[in-house]
Amino acid sequence: MHAHFEQHVYHRHSHDTYSFGLTESGAQAFTCRGAARTSATGMVMAFNPDEPHDGHSAVEHGFTYRMVHIGLDLIAGVLADIAEHPAGLPLFAEPVLDDPVLFDALRRVHGTLREGNRLAQDEALVDAVRALVHRGATRPPGVAQRPAVRAEVRRAREYLDAAFAEDVSADELSTVAGCSRFALHRGFVAAYGFAPSDYQRQLRLRAARRLLDTGRTPAETAAEAGFADQSHLTRWFKRYYGITPSVYQYAK
Repeated sequence: MHAHFEQHVYHRHSHDTYSFGLTESGAQAFTCRGAARTSATGMVMAFNPDEPHDGHSAVEHGFTYRMVHIGLDLIAGVLADIAEHPAGLPLFAEPVLDDPVLFDALRRVHGTLREGNRLAQDEALVDAVRALVHRGATRPPGVAQRPAVRAEVRRAREYLDAAFAEDVSADELSTVAGCSRFALHRGFVAAYGFAPSDYQRQLRLRAARRLLDTGRTPAETAAEAGFADQSHLTRWFKRYYGITPSVYQYAK
């Protein structure tokens, strides 16, 4: 993604990939890990997979930025290739990195993705992952440790993963989890950074992107992903991704 925003406000969301944002001009403000952050010109935003955050302009004239999403399997494969043995996944402790080397490495990746040269893409990706791990990660490659999740909260998440398009009630979800509605809500937010309804909506939006990638129309996508109608999908898609489903599909 390469975009300029002035008024747009990103709803709190996360990505199922590593996600890196390069602020080219202006500044973007966001909350992540319980604190307010700002990425100004030349800085890199580094989000671990499933890390909740939001975003909006921190200055009147807005901000311009590039966004690069790199899948976990791809990161693991590059690191294993570099180390010549299986490697764990890196963890980024700071959501904002002021590092010109990382900025330039990621900008090269973004540039090669737009040019369509597979060999150049692979080479730029290896260089960027190497730079990210050695300059931005909190420790050498190792399995990223997460706090233990209570069994009832995990059951609720697994149920939503399987039934994201269904109209699930709070009572139904708490029954599946085996605890009260209040305890489930509190535990879910503590474990994943989202209320169950926000998590379900994000699952629907990710499913919508996959459906749009296969050529489904926005109307078909809305119905299959669990949205009330096309306008409902469009409203939330734009709040999460900054563009409408039609624009996203056209850009693909």
